[in-house]
Amino acid sequence: MLGTIALRLQSGTKLVLLHGNADPDALGCAFAIARSFPSVKVAAPGGLDRLSKVISAKLNFEVVETPSSDRYDVKVIVDTSSPDQIGLFSEVLNDCIVIDHHAKTDRWQGCTYYCDDTKRSCAEIVYDLLREAGVPIGKEVGLALMIGMLTDSGHLNYATPELLRSFAEILETTCLNMDEVADFIEVEPDVSERISQLKGAQRLKFERTDGFIVAISYGSAFESSVCKSLIGLGADVAFVGSQRDQEFRISARARPEVVRMGLHLGKLLGDIGTETSNDGGGHGGAAGLVGVGDVEAILNICSQRAIDFIRNHVSNGSR
Repeated sequence: MLGTIALRLQSGTKLVLLHGNADPDALGCAFAIARSFPSVKVAAPGGLDRLSKVISAKLNFEVVETPSSDRYDVKVIVDTSSPDQIGLFSEVLNDCIVIDHHAKTDRWQGCTYYCDDTKRSCAEIVYDLLREAGVPIGKEVGLALMIGMLTDSGHLNYATPELLRSFAEILETTCLNMDEVADFIEVEPDVSERISQLKGAQRLKFERTDGFIVAISYGSAFESSVCKSLIGLGADVAFVGSQRDQEFRISARARPEVVRMGLHLGKLLGDIGTETSNDGGGHGGAAGLVGVGDVEAILNICSQRAIDFIRNHVSNGSR
């Protein structure tokens, strides 16, 4: 199917859409496609996250929130687990190309849907796409793809042998050094982000079960950053949420040991999203949930599901 997708990208005008608060993996995929195929515009209807904004500026790469009303021959959606994540554009997605690596779903009916959930990053799939198309990998495209691989694999902590091989191939092809890739994503948290982390620590609640700690907290911003800080403080699984009027956002993280036990946060939040008519998904060790409802109630559900998983796993003698 990648060969068919590559052929469709060779001609006509194209719009690449990214999920809201788009991360570096989504941005890297979009950059690689835009620099490798003709007549490509990129839009993130929900904006870019803080790190992606820094990376796009360094790459001198424009990503708009609202694209022009021009008709496009092809629409491409990358690194997006469900139509809900691209807002109003979900209403005009017939015959789109979807390239993703999250848990497979049946919500992309009518689209050309390529999903490989064995990949740690969507950038790996786009790298395969470019190789299939015979497109040479230049330094900037290689850098963008490696940034996606690096960030979505937890700085290689969750890397698979296949990801490491692709990463090494790009390093060798582009003659880049590892420190150049790492330096590109080194961004010191600003004061507001550090304050959010401290407030998240103040508000956290946790439960210890069978030697593991599951923590929840809430705030008003930087949910992902706060979540990672709680893992740094000692939690094995952490859920952090925020409430804006009736809408909420939840970010989740888990230590590699818990993921190796079989906990998959993307599936856990996906199930909760389905049960509560909201939208959740992601990876084994990092995931998100957005929707309408009371964030504290949803956080408690998330926590209890993680605790139940740990208890069932330990009681079955699998630890």
